[in-house]
Amino acid sequence: MSKARLMQGNEACAEGAIAAGVNFFAGYPITPSTEIAETMARLLPKTGGKFVQMEDEIASMGAILGASLAGAKVMDATSGPGFSLKQELIGYAACAEIPCVLVDVQRVGPSTGQPTSPSQADVMQARWGTHGDHPIIALSPWSVRETYDLTVQAVNYAERFRTPVILLMDEVVGHLREKVELPDKVEVYPRRQPKCTRAEGYEPFTPDEDLVPDVADFGTGYHIHVTGLIHDDTGFPSGSPAVTEQSIRRLHEKIARAKDILLTEEYFLDDAEYAVVSYGGAARTAYEAVAEARRKGQKVGMLRLKTIWPFPDEAVAALASKVKGILVCELNYGQVVGEVRRAAEGRCRVELRGKYNMQTFEPQEITEALEAFMAGGEH
Repeated sequence: MSKARLMQGNEACAEGAIAAGVNFFAGYPITPSTEIAETMARLLPKTGGKFVQMEDEIASMGAILGASLAGAKVMDATSGPGFSLKQELIGYAACAEIPCVLVDVQRVGPSTGQPTSPSQADVMQARWGTHGDHPIIALSPWSVRETYDLTVQAVNYAERFRTPVILLMDEVVGHLREKVELPDKVEVYPRRQPKCTRAEGYEPFTPDEDLVPDVADFGTGYHIHVTGLIHDDTGFPSGSPAVTEQSIRRLHEKIARAKDILLTEEYFLDDAEYAVVSYGGAARTAYEAVAEARRKGQKVGMLRLKTIWPFPDEAVAALASKVKGILVCELNYGQVVGEVRRAAEGRCRVELRGKYNMQTFEPQEITEALEAFMAGGEH
């Protein structure tokens, strides 16, 4: 391990990206993500990478997609308003299967909202922000070191599945400073390469055994056509209903079959009668409240979601089968709570403790909500 450092979450995100092989960043400054761009601007040239500040958020997204098609590992960072502007091109990346990572350091909204205040209100936008049927991968870290690790994971997932991956951070974690020790080396998933030549009948979007195509990078001698239209294995548009159905199903299945990407962590759940479900910055406070409940002798546990999308249905269903109730704590008006209720399928009570007033949770707030919840009262 390298020397211990005091590091901010946004800085850890940038360093994790570079460790994972990101060599192109295009972005536009926006609070509270700006330190990611600043760190990338400082460090990328030292590793032979390129940093470009674009004229706006849409151009930034377009730039990273072009660079990715040319063989670069790419990342962009933004916050809620910029995330909204990028949605059309996120959909393009999903349909055209272009590897890319987009970091969203969430803040209070809607519109310009409260630019420097913590929120987790982009959860549903991450999944459903762009139009049409499409899958998405979204990861949510709760610490500085985990921000580094999940950024590496996000880059690897983007390359492994040839898909956009969202690192769904929040202001709490982005601006948090902690002592960390970063690894000297991380596991890096390489850019996929064609397994045959043009002479052997190469078609860029013919799926491999894992349902992911090995699309050649532009400029490597292969004939490639990329489009946001539904296309067949050649990459050219197709008006066939059969091709359309097969294409959309494959986009979903290539991610749905990968159960190893559904990352969660459990705390105090062995004998728990009640549980908290939380994620990101809110989970830090929720953990303290659960630990305090344990010190009081209350049988409370916690499930923390690291992967938000695809939603970890099986983990939540298993939890709902063993506890009397689940309290969902999140910094919004209620977004993940609906997914928890869906996955729980009525096996237990599911209620929300949300917060959306520019402030993060205090442990006492969750403690009081837990006690009211366990007593069966309103909170």
